[in-house]
Amino acid sequence: MNHIRERIQSKSIDDRATDRNIKNIIQTSSALGFWIAITIISFWMLSLILFLLPQWTQISEIWLIVAVLVRTFFQTGLFILAHDAMHGSLRCNNKPMNDQLGKIALWLYACLSYDRCYTNHLKHHRYLTQRLDPDFHHGIHADPIRWYLRFLGQYLTARQMLCLLSWWGLIFIGLHQGFGTSPIQFFLLWIVPLILSSMQLFYFGTYLPHRGPKAEGLHEIHSSPYPVWLSFLTCYHFGYHWEHHQFPQIPWYQLPRIHAWFRSQLSVNHF
Repeated sequence: MNHIRERIQSKSIDDRATDRNIKNIIQTSSALGFWIAITIISFWMLSLILFLLPQWTQISEIWLIVAVLVRTFFQTGLFILAHDAMHGSLRCNNKPMNDQLGKIALWLYACLSYDRCYTNHLKHHRYLTQRLDPDFHHGIHADPIRWYLRFLGQYLTARQMLCLLSWWGLIFIGLHQGFGTSPIQFFLLWIVPLILSSMQLFYFGTYLPHRGPKAEGLHEIHSSPYPVWLSFLTCYHFGYHWEHHQFPQIPWYQLPRIHAWFRSQLSVNHF
């Protein structure tokens, strides 16, 4: 990261060209973000309905694992949508719709409070690795497990958990009585994907990017070296994290363009 910071500070990147590129990306993303949000939410709902039908209790273990992974992928997508909404990039020219989509995504994800997540996430960007950063380990919870548990604790509340458990209970009763959905089926295809998704978001969006040491008093943010297809599968390009912190207004699906832009400008293989 030092070579990137040095090149930027030495103005080896054309600032005006960068600004034009960023502005162009934002403009082309205005309407696209809405339809991507609708698509992810729709696939989350359709996969939930499909996989909780009784016939899925008869599938092999391999297909069950595939179903869990698919559900996990769309579960993570809900949080990514809400994350973009927090930065105003889900529907950048319509703030009420942007915020409402973010609230819906977080509610479907885990009955999370959009306002609480919004406040915490802005603190993360504003006070990166400082005392007020709710996502950092602060040297006390540096190992992955304790850091993960602390990370969860910043966003989960007793009220939210009560709401989530009540929501799960009501939905399960309806599905069980109406379609014969089994408890193990409900657990594997709704609850387990949520747990795996939280781990995925933490690992690729917090642990890997922010675990590095400080250099010259500045925190090192690391981006993943993955190709675009793998970056998408691992966590919706959340691994391009340096790019996100530099340009938080850029939606997740445009981060590969930013990543490629800086690679071409700086002539490096990865950040």
